[in-house]
Amino acid sequence: MKNTVLGLCLGLVMTLAQAGDVLSLKAGHPQSYVVKKGDTLWAISGMFLDDPWLWPELWYYNPQVKNPHLIYPGDVLKLMWVDGKPVLVRNPAPDNSVVKLTPEMRISEITDAIPAIPLDVIAPFLTRSRVVSDAELEQAPYVLAGKRGNIVAGAGDQILGRGDFSNDETYGVYRRGQVYKDPVTGEVLGVEATDIGTANLLATEKDIATLTLNRSTQEIRRADRFLPMEIRHIHARFEPKAPAEDSNGFIIAVEGGVTQIGSLDVVTLNLGERNKLEPGDVMAIYSAGGVVTDPVTNERVKVPDVRAGLLMVFRSFERVSYALVLKAEQPLKVGDIVKNP
Repeated sequence: MKNTVLGLCLGLVMTLAQAGDVLSLKAGHPQSYVVKKGDTLWAISGMFLDDPWLWPELWYYNPQVKNPHLIYPGDVLKLMWVDGKPVLVRNPAPDNSVVKLTPEMRISEITDAIPAIPLDVIAPFLTRSRVVSDAELEQAPYVLAGKRGNIVAGAGDQILGRGDFSNDETYGVYRRGQVYKDPVTGEVLGVEATDIGTANLLATEKDIATLTLNRSTQEIRRADRFLPMEIRHIHARFEPKAPAEDSNGFIIAVEGGVTQIGSLDVVTLNLGERNKLEPGDVMAIYSAGGVVTDPVTNERVKVPDVRAGLLMVFRSFERVSYALVLKAEQPLKVGDIVKNP
């Protein structure tokens, strides 16, 4: 579907009134750049700024325009000065000694617009992962057996389930994953429900149901659980920003169970909706400072935490969130601290 997008020349304002900081252009930045397919606003901003996550605060906005920051492959971004401030101007006129920021009409496929971050990295995780309470998982109906009595099944097979199937006709099939706990309080924050398939309800007789598997990512086994399909609002575009409230937390898990975490890895935080976190929120990652011995007093002194990277929340639950590591300045690990940037 065609979308009419009103765009403005894009400005990269180098002072941030909200934070009170003066931002400098990145050393060796280009004077102009031609947008290419596969680019992201994060990567483009990183060519000009040391802190690319700040681009929503820095790109020029007109509040009357819905999506002024949309740019497309082939657009030319040129670094110029407007009212004493450096700005990135999109497709400047040949005579660019004076720049006037005015609305302009553009008709394009909105799906062609350059995204803020590489969504293809987190798209599979957006549809796959889910956090539920232990009670919700325990009370959910479960796989009783294969239709022919077999103990494993896959896509195309019919299986028998037991429990209450009155909530829906299509169910996700999940397997219990790790239990998320707060590393400080020990509070159980939720249980990972790992998606392994989808099933359609065919018939029920009392508490026994017959279902057909139309998708499976691995073998479906007895005691795997059925959960109604979620009504999900996937964010097609994320706009990185600071969280609404100051929050301190920890990385408590990493997708895939690896020990070393790097850029574009998906991690779990012990912060969620109750902490006012929402998709797009950016947090700084810190490695805990060690303890050293003072050479004069012989005291044991804890040194400051070391900033080690940035991450962005892309899905939040009540007590936990999933986030994408956008920048890793050193190897990260479970237990690292997260704070407002």
